[in-house]
Amino acid sequence: MAHFAKLGVGNIVERVEVVSNDIATNEQTGVEFLQNLYKDRAVWKQTSYNANIRKNFAGIDYKYDQTRDAFIPPKPFNSWVLNETTCLWEAPIPMPELTQEQIDNNNYYRWNETNQTWDLVNE
Repeated sequence: MAHFAKLGVGNIVERVEVVSNDIATNEQTGVEFLQNLYKDRAVWKQTSYNANIRKNFAGIDYKYDQTRDAFIPPKPFNSWVLNETTCLWEAPIPMPELTQEQIDNNNYYRWNETNQTWDLVNE
C-alpha cells in the first residue's frame, strides 16, 4: 500500500490516505487518483512508513519542507533543535539512560523545558 499526505496552508499535513499499489504505481498516479477521488487539485506528497522517502512518515500537523524534501513533526519544545540528517527534533541535552532498576519500576524521563533538564518520573 502507498501512503499520501494532503498538504494544506503552509505545507502542513491535513490527512494521510492509503492508496493500493495497483493504483499508485508511482507518486504521480497516486496523486492523480486522489485528486480525482476528491474532485480537487489538492497537493499530495507520498510518504513512507520505512522512511524510504521524505525522511519521516507524515502525520497530521507535520510540515512538508520542500527544500529538505522531508516531513518534519511539530516542534515539541522551543529549546529543541532540528537534526538535519533525520529531520527530527532533539533536546539540547541527550536523555540519560535508564538503569534496569528504573525500568523495572516503570520510571521514565520527561523533558523539563523550564529547567532544560530531563526529570526522572516515578510511576
